Amino acid sequence: MAAQFQTQSPLPRLVASLLTAILLTAAPAGASEQIADQYPQSVLYQKPVEVIPHVWSAIGATAPPTYENSGHNNNLSFLVTGEGVIVINAGACAQLAEALHDEIKRVTDEPVRLVINENGQGHAMLGNSYWAGQQVPILAQSYAAAEFEAHGGDILARMQDYNRDKAEGTDLQGPTETFEEERVIEMGRFRVEVKNLGPAHAPGDIVVWLPEQSLVISGDMAFHERLLPIFDDTDTAAWLESWEAFEALEATYVIPGHGHPTNMDQVRRYTKDYLVHLRGEIRSLIDAGGSLKEAYYVDQTPFAHLDTFEQLATRNAGRVFEQMEWE
Repeated sequence: MAAQFQTQSPLPRLVASLLTAILLTAAPAGASEQIADQYPQSVLYQKPVEVIPHVWSAIGATAPPTYENSGHNNNLSFLVTGEGVIVINAGACAQLAEALHDEIKRVTDEPVRLVINENGQGHAMLGNSYWAGQQVPILAQSYAAAEFEAHGGDILARMQDYNRDKAEGTDLQGPTETFEEERVIEMGRFRVEVKNLGPAHAPGDIVVWLPEQSLVISGDMAFHERLLPIFDDTDTAAWLESWEAFEALEATYVIPGHGHPTNMDQVRRYTKDYLVHLRGEIRSLIDAGGSLKEAYYVDQTPFAHLDTFEQLATRNAGRVFEQMEWE
């Protein structure tokens, strides 16, 4: 799988400066929660775009998974290394994986050499069955692999329920390789560091760090256009600790798990700052003797403009209250 690493020439200074200026000054791009499908010729929600040279991403909807968006509500990225393609996220079904592969073939003749699952959720792993059929190795963090093995049947059933005929051809397939803290891949023009920085949104969350390009594919470590969801097994205190390791990368470019490519200022504002804000509101409520029922109404208005706020805000508050009662 590994290929000899070659140092990539830096981006021309003018291009790099323009890209940095755009990303560092832009507010979050127009929300797509209300747009059912932006690429009707494909089951993909959007056609892949080249974020920086040789780094591509098909940006998913910022809405929950639906039949209309085919479950493509996360970002499916790929790297054209010069010696093969590395795909990040298998997609929520085999048809999405195949559609992404079709787009890759339009960009390059290089074969797909590796698929990386960003965590154990359906939109990261359910497309694995397509890639396994192409004899492509699939890599995930060990906790993510265990999560999918334990809950894959339920994850598949939920996808089949909303995706109906688009679920055809999707079978349960876990990763073929796992790692604990880090896996380094040297292939063509890229050094790829796949890192588990600690607990975050879901078990086995990873980031894909490209140090030569100063770009991180953050997975669900970082959100900015949609409100982040807090699950029963999301440890928000640990997520804030892991965030410090994420900050230490000092990335210039961020391709988040959901939403358009952006920068650290934006994901900090809508991930770390949201977690700090919500935990602060809940701590004040607990210290005042407040109840779970009151927790659902704590102030989250600074984040009310984000997609999925109406679906997630009260649920997030309740789960944080239940966690912090025992901290």
